[in-house]
Amino acid sequence: MITFENDYSCGAHPAVLQRLLETNLVPQPGYGADAYSENARQKIRAACACPDAEVFFLSGGTQTNAVVLASILQPWEGVIAAQTGHIHVHEAGAPEALGAKILPLPERLGKLDPGELWSLAASLLADENIEHMVYPGAVYISHPTEWGTLYTKAELQAISEVCKEFHMRLYLDGARLAYGLMAKDSDVDLPLIASLCDAFYIGGTKCGALCGEAVVFPQGAPAHFCNFIKKHGALMAKGRLCGVQFDALFTDGLYSEIGRCGVEMAERLKIILAKHKIPCFMDTPTNQQFAVLENARYNAIREKVPVGFWSNPDPGHTIVRFATAWYTTDAYLEALDSVLSACPCTE
Repeated sequence: MITFENDYSCGAHPAVLQRLLETNLVPQPGYGADAYSENARQKIRAACACPDAEVFFLSGGTQTNAVVLASILQPWEGVIAAQTGHIHVHEAGAPEALGAKILPLPERLGKLDPGELWSLAASLLADENIEHMVYPGAVYISHPTEWGTLYTKAELQAISEVCKEFHMRLYLDGARLAYGLMAKDSDVDLPLIASLCDAFYIGGTKCGALCGEAVVFPQGAPAHFCNFIKKHGALMAKGRLCGVQFDALFTDGLYSEIGRCGVEMAERLKIILAKHKIPCFMDTPTNQQFAVLENARYNAIREKVPVGFWSNPDPGHTIVRFATAWYTTDAYLEALDSVLSACPCTE
C-alpha cells in the first residue's frame, strides 16, 4: 500500500529502529536521566551551536505545545498565533485547556506578518481595558507552517524584534523542522532558530522517529520544568525511548538526510502533478504539497491512494495535501502517476 496522507504513516527510520534494538537490553535510569538522552542532548546543543541550552524530550507535538506554552506564560497571558496555526485549529484546544488562551491573527501564506504582529500587540497593550483582558505573552509560529511554507531569516528576525519590544516570548513549533531545514534556498538553520527563539522543538514523530519531540530552551528552561512536565502527565518513565531515537537522528547527519529525502520526493511529486494538469494551491518548498482537485477526481483518487483532505475552496473543488517523507520511494511516485492517469480531470 502506498500513502501520501501524512508524513508519519510508517514506523521509524531503519537506523533509528536498529539503535533501539541495539540498546534494548541495556539497563538505564528512567525519566530521561539515561546516557542515551544525555548523548542526544549534547548532539542537539552542538547542532544548535548553543552549548548552554536545556533540552527535554516529550512524546508528541500536541503534548509539547500545550506543556511548553503553559510553562512560559503567566496566568494572565495568552499566545498570538496564525489563524491556521496548529495550536489554534488542530489540537482540540489542548493549549487552552492548560490555560494558554490563543489570540489569533490572520496569516499570510501560513505565516505571521511582523507588521501585523506589531500592530496587534500594540493595540492590545494600549487598550484602556487591558486589565480585564488577556495580555499577549508569547508568539507561536511553526516552521514549516501548516501550508508547508517557510519563514525567511529576515522574517524571523523581524518577529523576534517585535517579541522583544513587547516582552513576549517567541516559541517555534518544529514538528516538520527537518523538511524546513533542508528545503531548497532556505536561509534558516538551527543556530539561527536558537539565537532568536525563547523555546522551540525539533520534531521527531514526523521526521523518522517512532515518537518524540526535543524541546530546546536556548537561554534556559522555566524553573522546575521537569516537575512541570510531570505535573501534566507528560514525563515518560522510559525516557530512554526518545533519547535513543534522537541520539540516532543526530548521528552522522541522519536528521538532515531524512529532511532532504522528503523534500526531494516532494519536488518530484510536483512534476507528476503538473504532468496531470493538477494545479497546486500555492508554491511550497517542503514535503507538503497542496493540490486543487475537482471533487469527482478527488473521490476517485482517494479510493486508491490515501491523501489528506485540507479544505473546500468552493463547492466543486477540494484542496488535498500530498505529504512525502523519509519512506517515500520511487515506487510510491510511480504508483501515484498510474493512479492519476486512471483518474483524469472531469472538467
